Amino acid sequence: MPVPATSADPQAHLPSHRIAAIDVGSNAIRYLVAEIPGSGRCVTVSQERLAVRLGRDVFTRERRLSPETMDAGVSALTHIRRRLDDLGVTHYRAVATSAVRESRNGGAFVERVRRESGIHLETISGSEEARLVWVAVRERHQLGADHWFMVDLGGGSVEVSVAGPEGIVWTESHTLGSVRLLQAVEEDGAAEDGAHFYEILERYVHALKAPRAAAEWEPAGTIATGGNIESLASLADGRRGENGMCRLRPAELRAVIGELAKLSVADRVERLGLREDRADVILPAAVVYERIAELVGAEEILVPGVGVKEGLLLDLADELSDRRAHQDRVLEEVRAAAVTLGRRYRFDEVHGRQVARLSLTLFDQLQALHGLEPEDRVILLAGAVLHDIGQFISYRGHHKHSMYLIQNSELPELSPADLGLVALLARYHRRAEPSETHPGYRDLGATDQERVRRLAAILRVADALDREHVCRVQEIRGQVAADAVTLRLRTRGRLTLEEWALRKKGRLFDAVFHRPLRLEVEAG
Repeated sequence: MPVPATSADPQAHLPSHRIAAIDVGSNAIRYLVAEIPGSGRCVTVSQERLAVRLGRDVFTRERRLSPETMDAGVSALTHIRRRLDDLGVTHYRAVATSAVRESRNGGAFVERVRRESGIHLETISGSEEARLVWVAVRERHQLGADHWFMVDLGGGSVEVSVAGPEGIVWTESHTLGSVRLLQAVEEDGAAEDGAHFYEILERYVHALKAPRAAAEWEPAGTIATGGNIESLASLADGRRGENGMCRLRPAELRAVIGELAKLSVADRVERLGLREDRADVILPAAVVYERIAELVGAEEILVPGVGVKEGLLLDLADELSDRRAHQDRVLEEVRAAAVTLGRRYRFDEVHGRQVARLSLTLFDQLQALHGLEPEDRVILLAGAVLHDIGQFISYRGHHKHSMYLIQNSELPELSPADLGLVALLARYHRRAEPSETHPGYRDLGATDQERVRRLAAILRVADALDREHVCRVQEIRGQVAADAVTLRLRTRGRLTLEEWALRKKGRLFDAVFHRPLRLEVEAG
């Protein structure tokens, strides 16, 4: 976790490099620069918050960034790019959340940012926001083996998640962010400092229902993140414990809400010392936090004082320090999230895990043949775990149903583009092979189309080797030759149905890699 730099740091003389995190939110744009000395510990160098409210335009019927707002956003990011260059930053990651994600011209904004500032801006999902926050929280606070409710409120959305040692195991994103709520209530004709404002606000927030995950995981407590909850904890004089963690009781939060509801925005600035762009959204935010605390039965709310930008920074530092270990962690987080999603659709978990195991084994042993990247291994894993979830709708055409369900879901660590590839893998685990006539596939560039073909070929082989869903294949050893690929299998019993399925599903493998498959079976 980034900490203030001090001249007394004993590692200060060691070689180091600087990294940065940029969070393009709906209410503001923030960056954080840190140095990684030889010790590997992040030391904060610089941070700044720029008051650019992208959500002002997007959370309306137009759902577009106006030219003026786009200009302000690009100008802010150009300033940040100059600061990063001045500070000698060598690596960064920049992400955009709900305002850019939902805007009809968000893609144009991202392209303009790249062209004018040189910053490559990545639009992330709500579940990836939740994951990044969890990365920051678990680094700062030792929360043990328990699961916890996580509530992260931004300008455009609120992410309610359950997280534990394995990462995010469940998450929901609701379009009840502070800026969005402020605009919705104002459009209903309520003055922002009147009693009617508070009444309408409560009606909007009352739509939130108790999280379905509460009974399954029985979380140990509730953790809330975001600039608004930090301000609320400060206003309530929340008890500050180890590492700056504040503890806020729901009754204390309700008392603050009562006081805020009596004050105009100008009074909140003058009497409470709030920034103007915090003073107008803090009441909507407070009502959301209070509602969720009520729904989950929180006795207290833990406020760690970290968010997306800290998670970004830690993720980047982790990747730079040990790329292989980072990739392994990403893989396990995606596996856990995919299994959780599969359970939502009552999938055959044993079969999904077996096909994933066989797929990754084939991917690793046939690396010289397929030439794919480590990132493709993660996409293959997710597609293998989830390939059959469409059976929740109907067995007939379930590969297409799987594609639909995945396209309309979220998985942490995977961008919308990555998730589209996962959906296509599930679509192509059976029946028709990839074709330019198919929606989704025809929209990909040539490189991504080839990635899908190669990954689908591997997935079809793995799925065929568990045709009966009884995990007969215990071990695979693959050998690539000029004329064929030989798979030596150690199994439990005969593979009559699996061999039949492989003759059918192996056709894509032969067509993609120009080598037929041969089996050598050692039955146990």
